[in-house]
Amino acid sequence: MNKADMVWVSLSTILVLLMAAPGLALFYGGLVRSKNVLSVLLQVLSTFCLAIVLWFAYGYSLALTTGNPVIGGTSRLFFAGMANLAAQKFTLAGTIPEITYASFQAVFAGITCALIVGSFAERARYSAVLVFTAIWMTLAYLPIAHMVWASDGWLFKQGALDFAGGTVVHVNAGIAGLVGAFYLGPRIGYRREAMQPHNLPMAMMGASLLWVGWLGFNAGSALGANETAALAFFNTLLATAAGVLAWTATEWRYKGRPSLLGGISGMVAGLVGITPAAGLVGPGGALVIGAAAGAICVFGVNRLKALIGADDALDVFGIHGLGGIVGALLTGVFNAQALGGPGLPTLSAIPRQVWVQFEVVATTLLWSGVCAFIAYAVADRLCGLRVPDDAEREGLDTHSHGETAYQR
Repeated sequence: MNKADMVWVSLSTILVLLMAAPGLALFYGGLVRSKNVLSVLLQVLSTFCLAIVLWFAYGYSLALTTGNPVIGGTSRLFFAGMANLAAQKFTLAGTIPEITYASFQAVFAGITCALIVGSFAERARYSAVLVFTAIWMTLAYLPIAHMVWASDGWLFKQGALDFAGGTVVHVNAGIAGLVGAFYLGPRIGYRREAMQPHNLPMAMMGASLLWVGWLGFNAGSALGANETAALAFFNTLLATAAGVLAWTATEWRYKGRPSLLGGISGMVAGLVGITPAAGLVGPGGALVIGAAAGAICVFGVNRLKALIGADDALDVFGIHGLGGIVGALLTGVFNAQALGGPGLPTLSAIPRQVWVQFEVVATTLLWSGVCAFIAYAVADRLCGLRVPDDAEREGLDTHSHGETAYQR
């Protein structure tokens, strides 16, 4: 065990926790209408916590222990055997205790589940959200994580590159959210009534906390205090800055003025784009990936959203799904040593690697999309997925939780 590595990964786990509560919660909370802010905060908090408990019970074992090419085994159910730190030897954990590695991966599972909430915000029943989360995490997140990250995983053996979760986290959550937006249907008054964010300063604070926490999300994925962590740290800083500027410039060009909402959206897009590439590309590649994600996601939340007709309330697919796809594919390009990356030895290796990256993206979209539909259908059957129309008009804070965020 390397104590410096253990401390860094433990600190990174804290930073990822900061991303979820308060970061993601405040970001989402500021973007919805005031009558629904508490419901979104609670859904983010609850789905995150549910995922942590399920990760302890069976998630870690099924996701990251040795099993078959699709799913892991049962050797670590309820973290069996992990209390004996001296006896722990686990390949993926490297120089840190296995329980530290499992803790770090737990918060990844938690924030992935919490991300999906943004797609069906302002209209989903709380109990159904919890049922959906438990089913989707089991059927989608765990197999995708195993296939991409575990040493015996099918996509891992194909040569998939996903440093910190561009596909496992963002594409995975993005397509699940999009399926949910279609399944639940649009909010009452969608495209007929103004549905502006009720508190952009709150959203700005949340996005900023996401940026801070994401440094642990990406650099912590090096699983040690080493050169790869240093590279991932700077790449995350640079790509995010490029994402903000690219989104702002694109919005300014096509809408005639820049906006704070666009700036913080570009921040998240840049973060998402660099996630699969953080420790696998050079700074030049990070700059291009962040800028590309920022610019392309403007299309995702404006034109693409209108074209497909889904009320993805907080643009989970438009930013996380699309940004994750951009980052995953470009990782296969800028990993090349000739382009400043630490990986592919020749430029001629790029086409094959991009094809592998495409396979990872396509598998994630198909697998997670089907599993999400099943999870929504079961949750709908058991709980009723959508609240009644009168509850939606009144607001979920008052109707579902008996609380109000602001006193009149």
